[in-house]
Amino acid sequence: MADTQPPLFPQRGVKGQYGPPISQIKSIDSNSSLALVASAYYDHMVRQGFSEHTVKAFAGDLRLLQKYFGGSMVISKLGSKDLNDFLTWLLHYRGVPCSPKSYARRVTTLKNFFGWLAGIKVVPFDPAAAIVHTRAKAPLPLFVKDDEVEKLMDAAEKKLNGSKPDPRAYLLVHLILQTGMKKSECVGIALRDIDRSGPEPSVLIRYSNPRMQHKERKLAFAKELLPVLDQYLEKHQPRENLFECTPRNLEYVLADVSEVAGLPQQVSFEMLRWTSALRDFRDGMDHDHLRKKMGLSKITWRETSEKLAKLADPGL
Repeated sequence: MADTQPPLFPQRGVKGQYGPPISQIKSIDSNSSLALVASAYYDHMVRQGFSEHTVKAFAGDLRLLQKYFGGSMVISKLGSKDLNDFLTWLLHYRGVPCSPKSYARRVTTLKNFFGWLAGIKVVPFDPAAAIVHTRAKAPLPLFVKDDEVEKLMDAAEKKLNGSKPDPRAYLLVHLILQTGMKKSECVGIALRDIDRSGPEPSVLIRYSNPRMQHKERKLAFAKELLPVLDQYLEKHQPRENLFECTPRNLEYVLADVSEVAGLPQQVSFEMLRWTSALRDFRDGMDHDHLRKKMGLSKITWRETSEKLAKLADPGL
């Protein structure tokens, strides 16, 4: 094991982004160093729209790989035994605890990294293919059961037609259940991005961060929701964004309607998002369509689809 090596990403690019600017990435081949190939993989992750969390995590794992082998290691000289030795070092000899979740992610990093190298013919075979991938068991996400969804909708309708009518809860619950958007995306909806012109009305989800633009998408919702939307706009008079309040205020709205519905626990944005995805999954929506609807990368979708399958059929 080498004690010193050049840094994985020797300089910063844009603010918050580690690694050399994309223009400085050189071509790689079977004789390239681990450091250079890791930098090229960073470039690949950015270009493919990997999430910021994934990029940082995979980059950190590859820094550990360099710490063990040295950044000057010729990439084609690494075999399956070498990678297993590296994983053994992580578990038993590094001197830093390696949780099951971290270990599973580092195996994922190796498989993605070397799978990419084999795919572009930089290495003659994938040395990580033989690694046994034992994933840490994470709890399945919470979702709202069908009967509870009905109770939640009834409670939202009571808010809509009560003595002091307020359409906000009805609009919020139905919008999330129909689109599956995240809390941050919901809070960020601009009035100008609501489109009524098509067969189905839709909302455009935007991201100001250029690295997150792959998550931008248009989400349709039922035209039957338009009268409630108009009622909401008339009552609350927002100027720029649909919901001109803090995320916490919207959580209070969900907490209140959950209480009115008599649900055993407060419904959250994340629960409604998973409920929306699960309903689409059970209804047979094309998986790639559902992935794009949720704004997920292909890598993130792998784990998400497995969770949805288990939620749809607990016997799996």
